[in-house]
Amino acid sequence: MKLTNKYGIPQTFMNVLERPTYNKGRAHLSATQLLNSPKIVALTKKFEDELEQDASEMVWSIFGSAVHNILEHGKDDHHLVEERIHAEFDGWHISGAVDLQIMNPDGVDIRDYKTTSVWAVMNEKPEWEDQLNVYAWLVEKVKKTPVTSLGIVAILRDWKERESKQKENYPESPIKEVAVRLWSMEERTAYISSRIAIHSSCDFAIETDGDLPDCTPSEMWEKPTTWAIKKKGGVRAFKVYETEEHAKEAIENMDKVYEIEVRQGERTRCENYCPVSQYCQQYRDYLSTKGEAK
Repeated sequence: MKLTNKYGIPQTFMNVLERPTYNKGRAHLSATQLLNSPKIVALTKKFEDELEQDASEMVWSIFGSAVHNILEHGKDDHHLVEERIHAEFDGWHISGAVDLQIMNPDGVDIRDYKTTSVWAVMNEKPEWEDQLNVYAWLVEKVKKTPVTSLGIVAILRDWKERESKQKENYPESPIKEVAVRLWSMEERTAYISSRIAIHSSCDFAIETDGDLPDCTPSEMWEKPTTWAIKKKGGVRAFKVYETEEHAKEAIENMDKVYEIEVRQGERTRCENYCPVSQYCQQYRDYLSTKGEAK
């Protein structure tokens, strides 16, 4: 992938980005790739030499790496940090770098550092649960040691003290630990098996010029079209409906000062964050239904 610098970011930042420390080793898939959209992973591999990414889009990844490096100095004698663990599953080699393992007499507590937003800890992030349970599978599979708990240590880059005192459920500090549900070993194994099956299907399709499995709505960060009832000339919705029919039924008995506003859905990841959207037939088909081209 070619790194660009459209906005003249200082060379020191460019040097950091051009000297990456991440390495999944000899693994077919890292834990992060396993969780990712199989289509994105497959197309990224296929078109890697043609892809471009601007340094401005990677600033927070630099910050996140810096936080990880600093926190390594805070380890105790019973802490194991930044260990990459490898395991085989159905002929696939999987690896995962575990940020922190707290070694206790009865097992291992796994913690993962995230430099993220307040929104992320105030809303469900199922991918965090998936990721940490893959780590738990790796630890128990390789070390034969039980995992006793999982958690995210979130460093909140947009935390505001004033809002912490005004908003309900707002984090009390810019560092927030979030407990994550620990699955049974059977659940973890079934999840990894299902993910490998989809990735395998994508790899086969790439090799044979077949049709790639579609990304799911959650993988595309899809927001569906909704119908909002609001006052004419206003902005705030009185109520939002998932279908036009329900919105029309509701407005029939309301004052004529109200109207229905269609709020078009979008595929946020495809439009703004997917590195391979220009190579994706699914996205091109979606744009064609909206009368657009890419």
